[in-house]
Amino acid sequence: MTIARRGLCLVIAAPSGAGKTSITRALLQTEPDLRLSISATTRAPRPGEQDGVHYHFCTQAAFDAMVQSGELLEWAGVFGRSYGTPRAPVEAAMAAGLDMVFDIDWQGSRQLRAALPHDVVGLFVLPPDIAALEARLRGRGGDSEAEIAKRMAKARDEMSHAPEFDHVLVNHDLTHSVEQARAVLHAARLATSRQTGLTGFLRGMTPRKALT
Repeated sequence: MTIARRGLCLVIAAPSGAGKTSITRALLQTEPDLRLSISATTRAPRPGEQDGVHYHFCTQAAFDAMVQSGELLEWAGVFGRSYGTPRAPVEAAMAAGLDMVFDIDWQGSRQLRAALPHDVVGLFVLPPDIAALEARLRGRGGDSEAEIAKRMAKARDEMSHAPEFDHVLVNHDLTHSVEQARAVLHAARLATSRQTGLTGFLRGMTPRKALT
């Protein structure tokens, strides 16, 4: 017999190049009760992208309507396009005891925590050092020196918000970092406040009076 629980929102944030995507993918491949939150966006689909799989693609008017009606847990504008997290799928998943992992930045994490103050667990991923981060960004190729400098400045700003998160790990080794992230997820699942079925479970453990 297991104890029914409410799912949680695992926010994994990091500067570009720190390994957040790799950690998230590894968790999704090995954690059957973990789902990826799919964002809504006003940008056009790229080749190979499917609506409802990679993003929920919509018009700006439809997006604005979702904002006004409170259908988004968090949202932001990025380079003239809008991105946001639909509320209904997240709340449905948590009610069913499933967990959601989010690919959002520190600003999105703030908004999500404000919307769901008791359901968010934040994990910030740091690179081993600034030189390693720059090497990873350069290793991707195709960016000019100006673009690299811009990305590094943004990374420094993002890392300054690491203390806002519940947990922080330094990604020296991907395998070890995945296990650390998994430990955070599993510990959060065991929090007493998430064990919605604890009272009933304990009641079932109490011996019943003998029949007379």
